Amino acid sequence: MNIEIAGENALIIYFGEQTDPATSAKVQQAVTILETELADKLIDMVPSYASLLVIYDMLRCDHLEMRSQLRKLLGQLEETNAVSGKIVTLPAYYSTESGPDLAALAKRAQLSIDEVINIHSEMEYRVYAIGFAPGFAYLGQVDPRIAAPRLATPRQKVPKGAVAIADQQTAVYPAVSPGGWNLIGLCPTPMFDPKAEPTMPVQVGDRVKFEPISRERFIELGGEL
Repeated sequence: MNIEIAGENALIIYFGEQTDPATSAKVQQAVTILETELADKLIDMVPSYASLLVIYDMLRCDHLEMRSQLRKLLGQLEETNAVSGKIVTLPAYYSTESGPDLAALAKRAQLSIDEVINIHSEMEYRVYAIGFAPGFAYLGQVDPRIAAPRLATPRQKVPKGAVAIADQQTAVYPAVSPGGWNLIGLCPTPMFDPKAEPTMPVQVGDRVKFEPISRERFIELGGEL
């Protein structure tokens, strides 16, 4: 575990070089400990795959003091079996109508469309990071059988709620945006709502399951085609 300077009032903690559930669980465990013990000195924390950015109040502590406290508190981290965070179920309407890349991905993988849907929805994914856009949660790991590289030419407009795959990650686009991931379906659950509490249905460390739903159910839940 390394702690490095990331700005005049920021330190970044590296928990390892690999992205795996155990490392992600350790990052989330650190967030919980630091929120409890350093609440009055923290401005923000940004967890990621195997690191944690800590932004602190320079009027309450200096660099040396914060580094010392981080080392002391991180010594409390326990070995974990990576089963942490809540389980969130996201409905997904998988089809060639809602997922324009579904057929091509299936052909590339030498699988049927139903097989791709089953493989994707049977997995439990961990939220490794949230970024790119508010509510864009990077989920892993995708089964190697359906892992697919990003598109050679990104789309200028990916619809809100698009369920997508890129390499061994999957995600739901929280809003209309450009994107180069493979689109295999649509999710009607809002991934970011600034007026809601909480603003996002998932956070780093949570586990996500996709539940296949029909076209009719997708529309009932507020989805748009």
